[in-house]
Amino acid sequence: MNLRTLMQAGPTKANELFARLSETSDGALKTREKLFTELKAELELHTSLEEQHLFPVLRRNSETKDLVADAIRDNREVRAKVAELDGMAKNDATFSERLADLQKVFRQHARDDRKGLLPAVQRTLSDEQVQGVMDKMEAGIAEAEQAKQDEAEERRANTRQDRDQAELLARETALQKQADAKAEREQAAAEHRLRAQTRELAEVVLKPAAVAAKIGTKAASQIAAAALTQSPALALTNMFMWPWLGAMQSARPKDSTRPRGVSGMEEVIALGEEVLEVGKRTENRGTARIRRFVVETPVEREVMLLSERVVVERRRPVSDKVTGEILTEVTVEIVETEEVPTVEKRLRLREEIVVRTERTQRVETVKDTVRRDEVEILQPSRTRKPVAAFT
Repeated sequence: MNLRTLMQAGPTKANELFARLSETSDGALKTREKLFTELKAELELHTSLEEQHLFPVLRRNSETKDLVADAIRDNREVRAKVAELDGMAKNDATFSERLADLQKVFRQHARDDRKGLLPAVQRTLSDEQVQGVMDKMEAGIAEAEQAKQDEAEERRANTRQDRDQAELLARETALQKQADAKAEREQAAAEHRLRAQTRELAEVVLKPAAVAAKIGTKAASQIAAAALTQSPALALTNMFMWPWLGAMQSARPKDSTRPRGVSGMEEVIALGEEVLEVGKRTENRGTARIRRFVVETPVEREVMLLSERVVVERRRPVSDKVTGEILTEVTVEIVETEEVPTVEKRLRLREEIVVRTERTQRVETVKDTVRRDEVEILQPSRTRKPVAAFT
């Protein structure tokens, strides 16, 4: 690859991007933004390579000095139009018109390089100088390609990380929903059990009153029947003694542990317990700050410099035979040269600092105490006490 091919590779790729951009419509916003980003990077790479590696060599030559000034002026015009397009919406009605203006300016710049700058370079620079410029420009292109690959890899890594975080968040949300649904089911079951126990307790409380009313009704009917069959004196005695007999039976001592009830009576004692429910919350553990700043470091480089000096010697000829023109005026001019060091600085990426957050999971055991109800059962003697019967 020669310098002409290398210099024309950038404009060729830029013209392809110009053509693809011109074919897009205002509705294809994402495609237009992507193509314009590639075009902007390509134009910046082309102009930067010229200004960093070719123009410094051409400035030292009086024949190409004026061409460098014109080329730099063209580069500034290209950058200005690129910045104008970069700041406007890509679906703007005037975007295509401004893009055509940029393409026209860049084509004229490439035509000037092809017809004026490159022939002057080949005419004035030595092969070593041309090769040095080519090596530097190829290194710059390689660095730009590597930077693109690194950026694409970083985007893919960020996409994977975002996807993993989204999946993790979705799993956590699903688990949280399952836990919430389980808690709701448990709460509903507990409320159902509580309502059932309350209903059973109400039935137990109301049952003795119903039994007592039934016994009272039966006793009244027996007294009425006895009044018809027995003597008037016995009936009168039963009528007056019945209330006192009921009062005496009700005044009997009761069991202190559990009241005696009617056969078949139930009493429900609810036993409760505490359930440990562990939640979680997010706490701020601090803020990481990464600050970039510039430091200056002195560096030294050794360079071999050549110098040419004119040395004049006077010596006796080997032979006195005249072989050339003599006895005429002759002036000989020899230029003395000396190499001086030149310093150029270029920017390159030394390393990259990637700042991101990583999410990890851990299992932590939470220990606490919960309370629950227990019951102590003391069974009374099973000996039955005699029950008085009505006759």
